[in-house]
Amino acid sequence: MSMENAAQREVLQRFFKCGVGQYGEGDRFLGLKVPQTRSVVREARLQVPLSEIVQLLMSEWHEVRLSGFLLLVEEMTASLPRRGRDDAERRQRREEIMQFYLRYARRANNWDLVDLSCPKIVGAYLLHSDGSRDLLDRLAASDNLWEQRIAIVSTLALIRERQFADTLRISTTLLSHRHDLIHKAIGWMLREVGKRDIDVLRDYLGQYVAVMPRTTLRYAIEKMADRERRYWMER
Repeated sequence: MSMENAAQREVLQRFFKCGVGQYGEGDRFLGLKVPQTRSVVREARLQVPLSEIVQLLMSEWHEVRLSGFLLLVEEMTASLPRRGRDDAERRQRREEIMQFYLRYARRANNWDLVDLSCPKIVGAYLLHSDGSRDLLDRLAASDNLWEQRIAIVSTLALIRERQFADTLRISTTLLSHRHDLIHKAIGWMLREVGKRDIDVLRDYLGQYVAVMPRTTLRYAIEKMADRERRYWMER
């Protein structure tokens, strides 16, 4: 607790909407900045067993939970194929980490915990798995906001490999969602698709712009030229 910062704690609790009735209601902060948490994780990476990471994920403190999720990111990264080679031990370890993450996914109960973990855990797992990607559909169908955000933000890893189908499918599934955090996440992922293939984004907008939340649309078209942004906003 020697790294606690009371002033920063107040800033974080406002920023992450921890007031009564807000999405982060009840979350508690030590007041650490992300680089401070990452420095602790670097020192402990690959040295903390899953049985102890559980204790971090169950903590009341936001930054402690973040450290647990970042340690899982390190574990997944270490289990990925090396130099194009994979083996049964690595595949088994990825499966173990993936199932562990899913078991405690609801402990990623704010958007930063989701965004800093799921692309490099769920997304990385899916990139190196021959199985179905209906895991994303199951998460999208959850009644839990954070699991739903995991479903869409995890596809960032797939987008970076120019695999867009899962992003478009999950975006469509969640398009009528009521929460602003999902609207923003969908728009962010669509923008990332557009940065790699603008025609894919345009085709998607052509189908769904009329029913798309305005927040989603603004995020999706953010990198377009002014004239094209105006075109889509007026549709």
